[in-house]
Amino acid sequence: MLLRDNPELVKRSQEARGESPETVDAALEADRARRAAITTFEELRAAQNAHGKKVAQAPKEEKAALVAEAKELSERVKQAQQAVTVAEEAAQAAFARIENIVLDGVPAGGEDDFITLRTHGEKPAFSFEPRDHLELGELLGALDMERGTKVSGSRFYFLTGIGARLEIALMNLALDRALEAGFTPLIPPTLVRPEVMRGTGFLGQHADEVYHLDDDDLYLVGTSEVPLAGYHMDEIIDLSRGAKRYAGWSTCYRREAGSYGKDTRGIIRVHQFNKLEMFVYTTPEDAEAEHLRLVGMQERMLQDLGLSYRVIDVAAGDLGSSAARKYDVEAWVPTQNAYRELTSTSNCTTFQARRLDIRYRPDGGRTQHVATLNGTLATTRWIVAMLETHQREDGSVVVPEVLRPFLGGLEIMEPIA
Repeated sequence: MLLRDNPELVKRSQEARGESPETVDAALEADRARRAAITTFEELRAAQNAHGKKVAQAPKEEKAALVAEAKELSERVKQAQQAVTVAEEAAQAAFARIENIVLDGVPAGGEDDFITLRTHGEKPAFSFEPRDHLELGELLGALDMERGTKVSGSRFYFLTGIGARLEIALMNLALDRALEAGFTPLIPPTLVRPEVMRGTGFLGQHADEVYHLDDDDLYLVGTSEVPLAGYHMDEIIDLSRGAKRYAGWSTCYRREAGSYGKDTRGIIRVHQFNKLEMFVYTTPEDAEAEHLRLVGMQERMLQDLGLSYRVIDVAAGDLGSSAARKYDVEAWVPTQNAYRELTSTSNCTTFQARRLDIRYRPDGGRTQHVATLNGTLATTRWIVAMLETHQREDGSVVVPEVLRPFLGGLEIMEPIA
């Protein structure tokens, strides 16, 4: 267990994330208390078993006293078992504050401390005042925020007409690319059990982002990363022929807690959206190369859609609990005069696999935990950058050539009468 074997490494990682190193000391103490409680329980249970045999073999005149002792011992065993439960719950809570160990080279700091690795494409320039994606979406009959709010509340929307077709086209393009790259497509459940949500690292500090159905004790997923990680839970998988790669197409749900007043206009920050998520199980040795491969697939998508973007190496304090390293690809949004995240790609090393007990057997040897990675290949938010980047003065929008086969050859999205 890394926490016991190298606590200083864990402390350095926690500090890089902006967390207190005392979380490591607290987890070590909780672990010691848990193991001590288990030892006490097992010793008392062994004594109880031995005493039971003694009672069975005792002469009649000694049985009454021995039976009384057995009752007392039974009560002590029950109390010890309860102490184990309490200690295990405390240890689980302490362990939950220990996030994945960040990889060497990940920048320290928070949200603003990322490193820009590269940029691509010229930022679009217009000879007219560009419209934002909401105004364009309304002109095209592609987006209806007003009725979305009427039906479901704030941060909900309808994609209508060409807007609905555009998202389906985008997702189908991404699916084709995933198939070409050897990914197996999955449409996963979007309600998962607590152990799956917890195992992927989504019930830590950001648990308030997740929707929970109390009556069923199920969680609505914010990304199909969660059910895809749970797909091989408690299994030993075969990696002898290479990594297992899945592409999950699902609706995603996020509470957007803590984002009050941010990105309230349009569909940048909403409670429900669709996404095609890549998910990979591989060996720990191949995880870094696989991470770069996923980023490459994302960049090719954005390049073919004609978007200007940058790739950033996310700082440790902005990684999320399960990621050891994360690259974001951010597209230029003209009316915001800023880059906005379109994709994230995370190397979770063995963090999720250890929690979900997903292993492989290298060369017939002892089983080891796999590494898991995830990355977005298409999502609803991409429509924001596409509409704004490819708009024309009359409110029409040029369809990226790569999407036209999925839209019956449509070249221009025209404003509706």
